[in-house]
Amino acid sequence: MSAVEIERNGAVATIVLDRPDRRNALDLDSWVTLRKAVLELQDDPLIRAVILTGAGGTFCAGADLGSRGALHPLDRMRIINATAIACAEFSKPLIAKVEGFAVGAGWNLALLCDFVVASKDAKFSQIFSKRGLSVDFGGSWLLPRLVGLQQAKRLVMLAETIDAREAFELGLVTYLVDAEELDVRTRALAERLADGPPAALSQSAAMLEHHTSLTLREALDNEARAQAVNFATDATDAVRAFVEKREPVFTGGWAVPGVTV
Repeated sequence: MSAVEIERNGAVATIVLDRPDRRNALDLDSWVTLRKAVLELQDDPLIRAVILTGAGGTFCAGADLGSRGALHPLDRMRIINATAIACAEFSKPLIAKVEGFAVGAGWNLALLCDFVVASKDAKFSQIFSKRGLSVDFGGSWLLPRLVGLQQAKRLVMLAETIDAREAFELGLVTYLVDAEELDVRTRALAERLADGPPAALSQSAAMLEHHTSLTLREALDNEARAQAVNFATDATDAVRAFVEKREPVFTGGWAVPGVTV
């Protein structure tokens, strides 16, 4: 069985990290397999939202430090970083469903998703310094943007384990739910996103993610270009649906009369 499985159910796919004997810690081959799964779903026109989760009651314990192999550490990190980029640049809604532990690169993998839905009994740790390591898998970029510099330093340098309630209060969890509701609530969120306008959602997410590097003028220019795409995709019918007092149906298809692509 692969260490990373893909399950498809309608317009929603689930990526399952499947190494429960290692708390879903990923060796190098598994990181590569995860990247391939993300890219496969990126190119699947039937999939409009993706859930990322772990098997066996835990999310991910990060990198499997017991199977480092013979590669130079820098080459190994470049391969792992390619997976981080694939997740960060995934243009469809990506939801982390977290139960059990999300540790080290496993926690940062969850933070690279658009939404984090966590069980109330989940635990989180930027455990790197306890292993003599510095933060990786995007944590040095993600955490200061999400919680500010001092809290980021606290989480990384002290490597404390925090509970799901504290992670939620810090803004590192989007939805905090009872364990028995985790599957249903995550699936409902994925289906809601899958029913949304794919081009508009993708463009909005990208603009929000890049906000810190832009001036107001650049952000406004990006918004104008995005709206032009939206009115050639789903927005025109959505406005018509509003006037006609009906629910819109978002297809993500090109809607310019006489133009095919």
